[in-house]
Amino acid sequence: MGVTGGVPAIRAEGLSKHFGRFAAVEDVSLEVMPGEIFGFLGPNGAGKTTTIRMLLGLVRPTRGRCLIFGRDVAREFKAAIRNVGAFVEGPAFYPFLSGRRNLRLFGTLGGGVPESRIDEVLEWTGLGGPADARVASYSQGMRQRLGIAMALLEDPRVLILDEPTNGLDPQGTREIRTLMGRIRTETGTSILVSSHLLGEMERICDRVAVIAGGRILQQGTLDDVIGEESERVELRVPREQGERADAHLRERFGIDVRASRPGLLEFARGTLDLAAVNRSLVDSGFDVSSLVPRRRSLEQAFVALTGEKSSIR
Repeated sequence: MGVTGGVPAIRAEGLSKHFGRFAAVEDVSLEVMPGEIFGFLGPNGAGKTTTIRMLLGLVRPTRGRCLIFGRDVAREFKAAIRNVGAFVEGPAFYPFLSGRRNLRLFGTLGGGVPESRIDEVLEWTGLGGPADARVASYSQGMRQRLGIAMALLEDPRVLILDEPTNGLDPQGTREIRTLMGRIRTETGTSILVSSHLLGEMERICDRVAVIAGGRILQQGTLDDVIGEESERVELRVPREQGERADAHLRERFGIDVRASRPGLLEFARGTLDLAAVNRSLVDSGFDVSSLVPRRRSLEQAFVALTGEKSSIR
């Protein structure tokens, strides 16, 4: 996943939005670089959509500003937003019209789009076959892909997608993830994608920002957020040896062991020499089938930052 340098595709500087005394977003700053997929991650109600609406000029910030390729969205709205394709809070269509006719109508709002471009984005999003069927007959995944096709119509340099996998089954979620990767790889388009599906974002994002309660808690590469070093170690021994292995590790190395199930033990790596741990176990007669360092997941890092788990997966 390569990221090119230069002027940021998106730059938010101290964005805040207050509704009376309620701070929906507070002091959000981030940069999305050309050619990268940037994950904007947090539970429902964290402030993701409000921030995106400010980035797009749909909501006026209480404080702060947003730049698209160096152009201030508030002061140079048309010039800045010309580079952007987006959908926010789910795409809306005329259900009684076909996917193609919906795109054609949307294209007229910007002065018209060639039919060849409509065909191109339909093929891109896997909707070439059902393009002439009524949107009312589309699955949720097809509607989400049609929303991305709509956002791609004018060949944007920046794509902003608000929860594009919302309501999708695992297969539909994978299709959207694959589509985002293809768009970035083949066109160089920068993508900012908001989501609460942390496992999916871990597979595709170059960098992420974690937001909760309207504030960014941490941002950077996945290694920055998750941690480069493996933080836990997984030990597998025969089921009948699990309790004795637990006791051995506690007595010999002072390890605080957690048993996931019989024969599967986990513990913090810290400064342990895993070769020495393995040697000690084997010399003591344990049949070690694996002793593997495991990096924590993005979800585990998120929970450590926020303490929230109910709204993410």
